[in-house]
Amino acid sequence: MTSRGRAFDAVLTDLDGVIRFYEMAELEQAERAAGLPAGSTAEIAFRPETDMPLMRGEITRERWIESIADGLADRVPRERGRELGTTLAETKFRADDAVVGLLRQARAAGLPVLLVTNATPWLADDLALLGLTGPDGCLDDVISSADLGITKPDRRIYETAAERAGAAPARCLFVDDRQENVDAAVALGMTGLLYGEPADLRAALAPLV
Repeated sequence: MTSRGRAFDAVLTDLDGVIRFYEMAELEQAERAAGLPAGSTAEIAFRPETDMPLMRGEITRERWIESIADGLADRVPRERGRELGTTLAETKFRADDAVVGLLRQARAAGLPVLLVTNATPWLADDLALLGLTGPDGCLDDVISSADLGITKPDRRIYETAAERAGAAPARCLFVDDRQENVDAAVALGMTGLLYGEPADLRAALAPLV
């Protein structure tokens, strides 16, 4: 604990792999029907050359789906590739209630909670569906790569998050499920948490919640 009586002045958290999780059964069934191994569509969709333009807000959902179809073109007919890309883009998702509850407790303890995420241009719609924004949400602000045009682990996205949280980087807890993103936060002086399960976040917030 610090002289101010608490370990952090802000919580900065990733979305996917920490708060949000996807239900992949429908896509996997469609892949099997197309003669593809499960995960084939995501493998193409999340290659840096395919998804980074989307995460930077440079292309539309439709262009991303076409890029997925391009990547699958040597394995399935183009229309089937588009269908698989569309199914991925429309995959159902859920929020982890345990994590949301912990973030609510952090806010109740007086800490701003900011989302810092490599995100699609339709992030706001997704957050509303998850119930994470608005008066009953658990977030004070959203730092989206698609809005800024830069992605983690670029240091500028962390600096922007700390500034908007009103906290020095050294007073921020940064939570992410990717090591390279945590390492970039730590390099700026933040406390980094490589997330694996809710117990990890609970332990990090134990002095506060």
